[in-house]
Amino acid sequence: MTLNESSAGQERVPSKRRSALLAGCAATVLMTVAACGGGGTASTTEKDGFAQAPQKDGALTVWVDATRLAAAKQYQQLHPDVKLSIVSYDGNANGSNYLQTKVQLFNRTKKGWPDVVFSSQNNEVTWAVDAGFAAPLNKGLIPEGTLGNFAKGANDVCTVNGTLYCLRNDLSQAVLWYNAPLMKKFGYTVPTTWEEYQKLGEKVAKDHPGYLVGDAGDSFTPEIYLWASKCGANHITGPKAVSVNTTSEACTKMAKLMDVLIKNKSMSISGVFSTDFTKNKADKVLLMPGPAWFGGAVFKDGLKTPAKQIGVAPIPQWKGDTATSTGNVGGGTWLLSQHSAHLKAATDFLKWVTTDNAYQGEKAPGFPAYAPAAENWLKAQDASGYFSGDLGALKDASGQVWPGWGSGKFSQEAIWAATVKPGLTQGKSIVSMLPAWQDSIVKYAQSDGYKVSQ
Repeated sequence: MTLNESSAGQERVPSKRRSALLAGCAATVLMTVAACGGGGTASTTEKDGFAQAPQKDGALTVWVDATRLAAAKQYQQLHPDVKLSIVSYDGNANGSNYLQTKVQLFNRTKKGWPDVVFSSQNNEVTWAVDAGFAAPLNKGLIPEGTLGNFAKGANDVCTVNGTLYCLRNDLSQAVLWYNAPLMKKFGYTVPTTWEEYQKLGEKVAKDHPGYLVGDAGDSFTPEIYLWASKCGANHITGPKAVSVNTTSEACTKMAKLMDVLIKNKSMSISGVFSTDFTKNKADKVLLMPGPAWFGGAVFKDGLKTPAKQIGVAPIPQWKGDTATSTGNVGGGTWLLSQHSAHLKAATDFLKWVTTDNAYQGEKAPGFPAYAPAAENWLKAQDASGYFSGDLGALKDASGQVWPGWGSGKFSQEAIWAATVKPGLTQGKSIVSMLPAWQDSIVKYAQSDGYKVSQ
């Protein structure tokens, strides 16, 4: 699904973009600051598909989350002549909407916008284009040759009516992580179907209680299990239109599977980043469906799992289903501000942080969206000696993400966290909460102006 079909996909004309950009000022190519309540004279230049702010010297302001802080610091080390102001924020984790709220403030005060910003969410252009914040990237700023090397479909979430407004950081395709020595010790085989996966979870609960085959405690849980099961809870069907059906067979059979494993405690509800999980379950993971970045962020850095233990396999499929599918958790996007007074430096940073091997190919924690860097990243992971076996399943899964789960303005992570996660801690089954989950999605979508079909 591209955002040609989403909430941001409405027809726009240059004057409309300029009026948003200038926040009520006269939408002319040459304008006076006095017209906006200030003094002196400034000029904007219509170039690269938008009205550009006057360019000047000064520090480039980059907003990053804690994980991408290393990338910004590495760029500064490699480019000592660039003045860089690095601001760390929550990265809009779990749909916090922090970035949107701050941009609304900056639009009112007409100052404060960052030049480049990272978001952990893939739906930022559903508001950032209308807000006059995100700059078009394929109108001259980023060469077509560079854009053509991103993985197929990677930047669909950034595209509005053929115009690209952000760049995907990494692909977060879900795979099946497993502890190879433990699986061998217990005599288990990595499951290839969900039916085998459930049977293994039941056997683990009986023969090796305390060990885990998965986790359902995070707000992104539905993006791993229900998305992979082709549950139609979040199908963006057109401009401001979404189809929601959480009680179909695809949804209920996965919910039932999870309920069985949660009840017998072979599936945790703690959450992989919780203190409880890190302290009590770090060495109890046999299997763990999860995104590409779990290898580094969860097992290596979070749980401190020793080297040569963690392997990766394709995520299971339902028996008889010939169309391979998986889910996706995040990936994140980089946006460049239309208000930037340092466009050359901002563009250079944006291109480097999404494509350069120095970071994406060698240091990035997740599978890069830029295909040449992804090839280098896989080689670097193999060479690191940390993983057990090859990582070919990651590359295969990058093209198997089910397209029926979209990136609307509303956050599925926030909805699940508010609606389903509390029920799990109270002992409720996921199956019993599917109708409430649907009602919540509908309300969130409608509040954002979506027409909902059920």
